[in-house]
Amino acid sequence: MKHLFLFVAALFYYSTIFAQDKTPTVYIDKSGVLRWNHTNQEASFYGVNYTVPFAHAYRALKYKGVNPKEAIDRDVYHMSRMGYNAYRIHIWDVEISDSTGNLLTNVHLDLLDYLFAKLEEKGIYSLVTMMTNFGNGYPERNVNTGAFTYLYDKCNVHANPEAIKAQQKYISQLVNHKNPYNGKTYKNDPFIVGFEINNEPCHTGDIAITKNYVRTMVDALKAAGNKKPIFYNVSHNESHVSAYYQPGIEGTTYQWYPIGLVAGKERKGNFLPYVDSYPISFSGVKDFDKKTLAVYEYDPADILSSYIHPVMVRTFRSTGFQWITQFAYDPIDIARYNTEYQTHFLNLAYTPSKAISTMIAAEVAFQIPRKQVFAPFPENTTFGDFTVNYEQDLSVLNDGVKYYYTRSHEIVPKSEHTLRQVAGVGNSTLVNYNGTGAYFLDQLESGVWRLELMPDVEITSDPFEKPSLNKEIAAIFWNNQPIEIRLQDLGVDFQVLKLNSGEQTVAKASSFSVSPGVYILKAKNKSGSSWNAESKFKTGKLGDFYAPEPSNFTVPIVIHTAPQFIEMERGAEISMKVLTNTKIDSVILQTDQISFWKDKNPYLKLHKNGNLYTASLPKDMLSKQDLAYTITVYTQNKKYTYPEGKEGTPLDWDYISKNYYTAKVVSASAPIMLMDARIEKESSLEHYAIPDSSFLWVTKDEGDFTKPASWQYKLTSKDSQSRFFWKKYVRPTIEERATGMQHVNKVGATLEVKDFKGTIQIGFITRKGFTYVKDMAVSALNYDKVEVNLQELSLVPTPILPAPYPVFLSRYFVPQVKEPFDVQDIEQVIISTSELPKGQADVRIGAIWLQ
Repeated sequence: MKHLFLFVAALFYYSTIFAQDKTPTVYIDKSGVLRWNHTNQEASFYGVNYTVPFAHAYRALKYKGVNPKEAIDRDVYHMSRMGYNAYRIHIWDVEISDSTGNLLTNVHLDLLDYLFAKLEEKGIYSLVTMMTNFGNGYPERNVNTGAFTYLYDKCNVHANPEAIKAQQKYISQLVNHKNPYNGKTYKNDPFIVGFEINNEPCHTGDIAITKNYVRTMVDALKAAGNKKPIFYNVSHNESHVSAYYQPGIEGTTYQWYPIGLVAGKERKGNFLPYVDSYPISFSGVKDFDKKTLAVYEYDPADILSSYIHPVMVRTFRSTGFQWITQFAYDPIDIARYNTEYQTHFLNLAYTPSKAISTMIAAEVAFQIPRKQVFAPFPENTTFGDFTVNYEQDLSVLNDGVKYYYTRSHEIVPKSEHTLRQVAGVGNSTLVNYNGTGAYFLDQLESGVWRLELMPDVEITSDPFEKPSLNKEIAAIFWNNQPIEIRLQDLGVDFQVLKLNSGEQTVAKASSFSVSPGVYILKAKNKSGSSWNAESKFKTGKLGDFYAPEPSNFTVPIVIHTAPQFIEMERGAEISMKVLTNTKIDSVILQTDQISFWKDKNPYLKLHKNGNLYTASLPKDMLSKQDLAYTITVYTQNKKYTYPEGKEGTPLDWDYISKNYYTAKVVSASAPIMLMDARIEKESSLEHYAIPDSSFLWVTKDEGDFTKPASWQYKLTSKDSQSRFFWKKYVRPTIEERATGMQHVNKVGATLEVKDFKGTIQIGFITRKGFTYVKDMAVSALNYDKVEVNLQELSLVPTPILPAPYPVFLSRYFVPQVKEPFDVQDIEQVIISTSELPKGQADVRIGAIWLQ
């Protein structure tokens, strides 16, 4: 028995070694190119950051009673489902170390081990940032764990001898830690690509101290037996860049947040000009071209759009990056709150179009050659087998084998004969589906396909506002609804088997009913196939499926934004989504002119199309200058009135709410107000300075009998070339005033400028992302009305506002293509100053309009 045990143990040992030998690994060659060991071909990685083992993600799951390992299972499956092959984490050293740097074996380290093992099962490689050197609280307060990081300031850990000793001990023990789930130490795990020393270090003072710190950390890793590539962050502390490029560092890491962070609201606009290039200002430093380029974090933050991820990745590939990881993927079990990082929001179930865009971005990383050059925007919206379209908020991959898309579109597959995978949201030439969840079609064999369908989702409030675990910003619905799949390989009357229930049906004219889950679709004449839920599929089983449970709410959710303006001559169509778990009898609109005491009160019944309700407002409702209205949702046994969402109707004797949706009713010939300080409680203008060392303070001047209200800005220039900017997204107003827009020829503003002798520019940013302005002298502006003919606007560089990260990136997009200004393309209004010398100046802005 003893010999049998030894034999089995030896067999297990050598089979493990053999398996390790078979695992493709990477190395960095002398030219700084990341290559596969088994083929010497260039490697390319794309994936996400994800933080369930640590900090708020871990705590939030515990608050909600979710098992973190089960959460990891669900999320890693979806990462694999979207084709990612890369994962990056900055480890919260404060949660797995003591005050002297000893590695602690605890729940956080156990979850990290488990996560690495699950990623390995799915063929996903990891880049490990060993230290964050900051607390574990955000967005909550830090929890003092007694770790060494809490003993030292982040900007002093590189110079303090005791801090350096603790870090040496910690990283040495970390790379030698054996993962109990796969039996491998981190330094010998083939699925760990390499180690980044720390996350976004803060280097100040003497460069020699920085150089010594980096060398010390490299030496500690080598002494610990690590032979994997070592990476260092170079996109921070540009004045210390020369200290990073030294022996032992094989890879350099960068970030990219092209439109800033934490806007507190969803940003709108065409940001393709912002991501057209990634110029690295220090690319001439010695040995720059001998280091692998890695993106540890990137994200177009504060937007829900699906057009931008593939373009950012294309830009990275053009620059030479081989590792690209988004920050950060939201755990499926807390994504409905978006509390982990309010400025980021990405999850397959909750942001399906955005998630599919990252699936397409992964293919960009795999298919677009490193350092391939493309034409400048806007001539590069089609590249290789990829298409992006800002107007449609669309990304598409169409390479003959894969057909992925983020929105409904009409692009025909390149070759249906060779097509093997479909992934999308909405309708295409192959799929007709009105649900909002993502779906995946994979050919298993000729005439047999696997369909995976995610539940419907609706965003119910701005996910980038201040978050709370008591506030859901999205709702999930497990609807049963029709789908039409027109694949030549299946025919029109194919068999349909739902794996998790065993239900069987036959498609009629390529259509059948679906609810979330996994299906086998089999051509009518196909026989002999034995696919079932336990069959192997990719890196798992055919029946694998994870989705959040349906949302549970008792009061209907009304998603509606009232128009700001309604043109009396044109009228308006009111639309809204009404979400409920109970049957809706009707949805009624009533104005503030109704009364309990009247015998007859006008109302408007909205028409239903799915969960969308619409109605055209009759002109007799538009007789007042201000329209105020409520929406009442009648369910089977209750009535709820909005915008407040309280039970009851405006005609109840005890209805006391005074909350209304409101819109201004105007003549089509009236000026089109883009900004008006008289009616604004807070300035609607975003304001910025370039460079960011200069700044603006804003207060409201309520005015006197001679001057109406205005927003007053105190400009403080700390640089001899500071410029100041004000802008506002006005596309909704432009669309609401469509009739009036046909006749405008001037832009006007009330302005006052003091203590400044330069010029001021006023104009617009269009849907193409191009900027057109008129330059005016300001010496005579004393709260004057300024008017500029639209024909006088000239094309100028588009300022990149807010500031991108890293800070070395350009602040202007200079168009290479000259296009004339089209008033119908207006998307943002912009005001700016010429360069302001050091000192202060005052600008007052009262109103901006078109006429």
